[in-house]
Amino acid sequence: MDGSKIDFVLKNSVSPERYSIETMTGGVALFDYNNDGLLDIFFTNGADIPSLKKSGPSFYNRLYHNNGDGTFRDITERAGLAGAGYSMGVATGDYDNDGFVDLYVAGFDRNQLFHNNGDGTFTDVTGKAGVSGVIPEGGKPWAITAGWFDYNNDGLLDLLVVNYLDYSISTAHICKTDNIVDYCSPNEYRGTPNILYRNNGDGTFTDVSRQSHISQYVGKGMGVAFADYDDDGFTDIFVSNDSFPNFLLHNNGDGTFTDVALAAGVAYSENGKTVAGMGTDFRDIGNDGRPDIFQTAMYGDSFPLYRNLRNGQFEDATDTTGLTAMTNRFTAWGTGIFDFDNDGNKDIFAAGSAILDNSMEVNRKPYPLPNFLYRNLGNWVFKDVSAQAGAGFFAPAAHRGAAFGDLDNDGKIDIVVTVLNGKPQLLMNRSSNHNHWIILKLVGVADNRDGLGTKVKIMTANGVQYNEATTAVGYNSSSDKRVYFGLGSATVVDRIELAWPMGVKQVLNSVAADQILTIVESGRPEPRGRLQ
Repeated sequence: MDGSKIDFVLKNSVSPERYSIETMTGGVALFDYNNDGLLDIFFTNGADIPSLKKSGPSFYNRLYHNNGDGTFRDITERAGLAGAGYSMGVATGDYDNDGFVDLYVAGFDRNQLFHNNGDGTFTDVTGKAGVSGVIPEGGKPWAITAGWFDYNNDGLLDLLVVNYLDYSISTAHICKTDNIVDYCSPNEYRGTPNILYRNNGDGTFTDVSRQSHISQYVGKGMGVAFADYDDDGFTDIFVSNDSFPNFLLHNNGDGTFTDVALAAGVAYSENGKTVAGMGTDFRDIGNDGRPDIFQTAMYGDSFPLYRNLRNGQFEDATDTTGLTAMTNRFTAWGTGIFDFDNDGNKDIFAAGSAILDNSMEVNRKPYPLPNFLYRNLGNWVFKDVSAQAGAGFFAPAAHRGAAFGDLDNDGKIDIVVTVLNGKPQLLMNRSSNHNHWIILKLVGVADNRDGLGTKVKIMTANGVQYNEATTAVGYNSSSDKRVYFGLGSATVVDRIELAWPMGVKQVLNSVAADQILTIVESGRPEPRGRLQ
């Protein structure tokens, strides 16, 4: 972090009891809180145990303002974002369509919604909005992460809160391996239902978990990502569960969801086993117009990659892509599918670290691990290029969350990675190739202001690419809402097609490369159909 002036340290209050919450925090968000065109950085942080209070500034969540010169300034207290409780994850989205991105902070025993006032300050509106995360059947939850999306296509961002275990400090039991205290397996506790809040459009939300059927699927969620995997015009949900079958929640278009993970082939790995699912991304890897699913997991699992077969089915492509051999000896948390070298193929990043801080003592495996970068060679083949990716990939650390976006607006995607009980890593992309790029900043008018859920297709001399606007990426973190494309040698984008969530189709022709282009929603809704 030398030179950035970011002095944040993620504190998890590790204890001899090894409470399960200690290893799970570490969310990070990249978002432009003041609309100056520069991405700012927000970090979640832990609290004292067992009080679960942020007893001093060292436990504050932190917001760093991007100064535009490679440095950042801590503005947490002025912004009113110190937070409360033991924070875990963060989700960014402009829920009231006022043009300023808001923050939802998920945590253990306490979640908070911070409204962006547009003047550099935020207000805690959790109670007023009705999004505390309390489960009627089970009381206060343990929320690992959350995400914003418009599930009913009404132009308002709704909120999904992803819950983990039915767990409390007061009743937690001690787990041991060979008489050594370690963190309990998730199998020791029941899971808890996730929560779906429908945006009422007046600053309040309604818990629709029951009527949407979201609450009937009880898992142990750690990661969430959104995409319209079957191109029916409604955004679907993938939940990465820990040692429990994953959920693929198909949006039925009538306000309800159905878990189709088993039938679709994404509930289990290829060998029919559950994985210790951590982070996830839901994005089109093969440039065929259908989003695929990647998931980080624990050593021995490999990191599953599910290829979308275009008929509601997925195939486990982990082995055939080369990822099994590259990942089965490691554990990773944060992840993202982005084109880091702007060659037109989306690559995969994974933030490595074992789960147990006493991993060497318990199972003779190192706790700190390096980050990993898998380059997409095309034709569904990946190559581990971590060793050539720079110093940030050499030093092992207790990595957790990762967020993605272009911090210096040079057209190259940067990465911020959190580290338990350490300073975060700021991985600035210094790729030396001459590949071209385009970044699209979407502005919804009838649709949600952030344009989340908008499907984008581009055509260049080098072929066709697809992407979708989302901020829910990886493990308990939130990435830039802008939509990124690497263009390779192409200096012009011949055609850009946008399918906005509410049905507006928009086309731009002959767009110059190497620019950040703002696209304001324009046009009338058309009958829903697939982008050809």
